[in-house]
Amino acid sequence: MLNVIRTLPEFNIAHLLRGWGINPQPLIKWAIIGGILLLSLLVGRNPTILLLALPVGAAGALLLLRRPGTALVCIVIGGMVVPFSGPGGLNLTMLGIAALVGLWIFGMIYEHHSIWFASPTTARAALFMLVVVLLAFVVGQISWYRTQGAPMTAQIGGTMVFILSFGVTIFIGNQLKNLQWLRWLTWLFIAYGTLHLLGWLEPRIGNYTARLFADGATGSMFWTWLPTLAFSQAVFNKRLSPGIRVALMVVVAMTFYVAYVLNGDWKSGWMPAAISIAVILLLRSWRFGYLLAFMGIFPAIDIFTSALASDEYSYSTRMDAWYIVGEIVKANPILGLGPANYYWYTPLFRIRGYAVAFNSHNQYIDLIAQAGMLGLLAFIWFMWQIGRIGWQLRAKVEDGFEKAFVYGALGGWVATLVAATFGDWVLPFVYNVGLGGMRSSILPWIFFGALIILDLKYQNRDKETVRAKTTPVGQLT
Repeated sequence: MLNVIRTLPEFNIAHLLRGWGINPQPLIKWAIIGGILLLSLLVGRNPTILLLALPVGAAGALLLLRRPGTALVCIVIGGMVVPFSGPGGLNLTMLGIAALVGLWIFGMIYEHHSIWFASPTTARAALFMLVVVLLAFVVGQISWYRTQGAPMTAQIGGTMVFILSFGVTIFIGNQLKNLQWLRWLTWLFIAYGTLHLLGWLEPRIGNYTARLFADGATGSMFWTWLPTLAFSQAVFNKRLSPGIRVALMVVVAMTFYVAYVLNGDWKSGWMPAAISIAVILLLRSWRFGYLLAFMGIFPAIDIFTSALASDEYSYSTRMDAWYIVGEIVKANPILGLGPANYYWYTPLFRIRGYAVAFNSHNQYIDLIAQAGMLGLLAFIWFMWQIGRIGWQLRAKVEDGFEKAFVYGALGGWVATLVAATFGDWVLPFVYNVGLGGMRSSILPWIFFGALIILDLKYQNRDKETVRAKTTPVGQLT
């Protein structure tokens, strides 16, 4: 049953145990005793690392249950810092998001015997995407060609990328009502990203800061959303002091210096971010569009043309790869070949005379290959809903952090769609960016969820305003 409400239940483990007729107090006592014994065993095997594992895990569990917003911030930043990598690249980001989403769904089903969504429009698109992916996973067990598909672990990992990405957006829009976590995440992310920039600019600092960024933490979404959020806050958040706004612009300048001047060959590092800044300027005032057209259009065209020309061979081979993937997908164009599978079929189709495994390096082609045309349509539908929400919020949000965030999210939304053409930066492919890429790819999905929260907030405010205007004065007293 699908219900729509504005407030969701808080998951409480003690309440759950009592509902099963179990007294939680003895269990807590024995859990502490068992934990101490297990801690002693683990410390004996590896005293330097595992000494902190269980206490940190216990603290994390409490955060998940009682402070999901704080837990989300810890998962995002901690996932980027902690280099833990399990089977196939499983990481702290994936584990933490899975725990948050799983506890939320389980709590709803157990306590109310139904699943509720506060934003039905985005929920329908997300659920449609997840249903398509699960169906693609099922049909992916069929041998479409005379060779084996991806191992089951890779297929499950690829499926989880979709589930966790879309799932965290809907979780945030439903469960987190207080935006304080978003403020903390935004400022912590900017500060954290600045450490990476300083490491690039000063190698001696980089010797230390490099240890704070795990594999996949600085993917394209990192470089896209760092200058986007800093720039939007500097331009739109008038409640910030002039000094902080100048400092944010310095962060933006540092980002483009590192991404374009020092590392310009990597187009995914600076092109989406440049487009995001341009979008934010246009949203700030259409007059910037005329200014850009008059002063910046020709330099911009020259920069982008030179960038494409310098990588002509790479783009031509990508075109060949897209054509071949299109031929492979003809076996099942509606639902695709299942998560991760097409990579194993590519050696059957020679690319420039070589029988090698390759991936498309394009998010949209990957979507068709893994989940078919239905998967691509579901992705577009969901992104359309997010973009529509952000566009409508422009005229509603209050000045300050919220207004700056909405404009930044709109710029980031466009940039994310652009970055998807350069690679699987938004939904990491198991055999390219890999599961480790979720450390940074999760960023847009989280910020999209924050847009849903703001949308619900101002929808409720509009309803209260209308109710107050239509209620007779005598009924107000």
